[in-house]
Formats: sequence, C-alpha cells, structure tokens
Amino acid sequence: MTSEPLMPADPRPQRRERLADQIYGHLLESIVGGRYEAADRLPTEKQLAASYDVSRPVVREALMRLQADGLIISRQGAGTFIAKRPPRRMIELAKAQDIADYLRAMEVRDALEGQSARLAAERHNAEQMSEITRALDAMRRALDEGTATAEVDYAFHRAVALASGNIVIVEILEALNETITGGMQVALGLTREGSRERSQRVVDEHVRVHEAILAREAASAEIAMRYHIDQARRRLTDRRRDT
Repeated sequence: MTSEPLMPADPRPQRRERLADQIYGHLLESIVGGRYEAADRLPTEKQLAASYDVSRPVVREALMRLQADGLIISRQGAGTFIAKRPPRRMIELAKAQDIADYLRAMEVRDALEGQSARLAAERHNAEQMSEITRALDAMRRALDEGTATAEVDYAFHRAVALASGNIVIVEILEALNETITGGMQVALGLTREGSRERSQRVVDEHVRVHEAILAREAASAEIAMRYHIDQARRRLTDRRRDT
C-alpha cells in the first residue's frame, strides 16, 4: 500500500480529548481496520499533521505512543512502518481511545502488580493464600466453560494485592478498577473467540503466579506476574498471536 494522507478534512471526533489522544485513536483504528498492513509505511509526520490540521509535536506524541505499544517502528532515514496489526475485533469490543487507556494502565500494572506478587509471596497468611486459590479455581472453571468475565479475572489480581499486606497497592488497584476491568473484558472477549491453546496459556500464566506465591518465591512471583501482564498486552495488540 502507498503512503497517503490518512483521513479526510477535519476527521477529529467531537469528544473532548487531548489532540494527541484523538490522533492516536484515529491511527489505531486505521491500523486495526486494515487501512495499513504489516510493513506498510505511514505518511510522514508532516503529512499527518496537515491531514489532521494539528501541529507536528501533537502527531509526534501520538506516534511515540503507538511505537511504545509495539504497533509501529521508526527506521532512520526510511520512515515509520506498521510493525503489527491488533485483532480487528478489538475495536468492536471497545473504543480506540479506551484501548489506549487500557494499554497505559498495563504499563502501570506491570510495576505495581509485579511488586504486589513479590510481597504476597513474602507476607501471605493461610487465609489470604486460600483466597488466591479460590480466585484461581473460579477463573479456571470460567475459562473452561467459556464464561470468564473481567470480574473473575480481577478477583484473582485483587486477592494477590490483599495478600501483599500493602493497603496502598490495593487502593491503587481499586482506583484503576474501571480501566483494568475494561482491558480485561476486551482481552477475555478475544480469548473466548480464540483457540483453546490461547485460553490455556491464560490459565497457565495465573497458575505460575499462584505457585510462586504459595512457594514463597518472591522473585519468581514478581517475574510470573510481570510476564502475565506483558503477555496480556501482546495478545491485545497482535492479531497473529494466539488466534
């Protein structure tokens, strides 16, 4: 495909958002929707700025976020290219800007929940460990039956946070509840429509977190949790992964 101005005149939505957020959302929709395939070159920063009638720094910020999400790659002297396309179904399950929020939240969760799992391994008591186990079993059953919800997934992560013994971690997780469960709902929606292997991988990732906490292996628990969140992010943004 050739690079060309991305959108018709004044493509920006009426919703009051930061301009960079709007551009990010439109570019994401164009990538997910198939306007560009993997390895296609995007219009230049200058062309995008003219197409959207915004400044180049605004476009640059949106492109930096897409690059951070692993969706585009910049090659010195050659331009910016599509690295991968998320599943088309993704923008049917949530608005493009909501997807951006979910991905930003995953960046926070990586550090927060990694530490949560580490502390849970060090500090959990028998009752807290039982709650983590119950949450894992509930999620395993729901995934097996194809009825998994964000609430079931979130219950496991909250149980780990409670076992950390750090109330601030729990409060931050609860403050992000809407964004976290929104991302979980999209991920689970894709998982329900994906392969049996994909569903099993999700279970296995939670099992590894559980086993490390149970064994009081703090470093392994942190690694397992951070790996799980990283894999969830990758499943969300790559249509070729775990289909």
